[in-house]
Amino acid sequence: MAGRGGGAAGGGGAAAGGGADARGGVGGGLGFVVEIDARSGVAPFEQLRVEIRDAIAEGTLSAGARLPTVRALASELGLAANTVARTYKELEADKLIETRGRSGSFVSFSDDPARRELEQAARGYAARAAALGISRADALSVVTAALDAPRD
Repeated sequence: MAGRGGGAAGGGGAAAGGGADARGGVGGGLGFVVEIDARSGVAPFEQLRVEIRDAIAEGTLSAGARLPTVRALASELGLAANTVARTYKELEADKLIETRGRSGSFVSFSDDPARRELEQAARGYAARAAALGISRADALSVVTAALDAPRD
């Protein structure tokens, strides 16, 4: 994926300026660029699943982040709603996302209570840093310094 430096969906998509062979190449509702390569031997639902899975693993999509509705993402990427619905179903089966009825689909918090608490604290920190106008780089340097500080 172009927005995160490579990925299983392959290059050459519309978002990368590669031509008309790609079905989709937007995904701004996800917060990063998604490319679906219609010429790939990999099914579109699987390309999208891998893109979202990788974004979760890399932290591009953080725990608790709300995902676009199936219809909205399908429309944005030029895919059938059933394709996106299958992607979400597969991600739910992998416990990477959870659907909360009419509230929508969200990136899951970890099953580990300590990890879940840390993820929630990180989301709070990220929200506070954004509210203060702190850049991502500065916010990360503050966290790094805190982690590197001697413990009592």
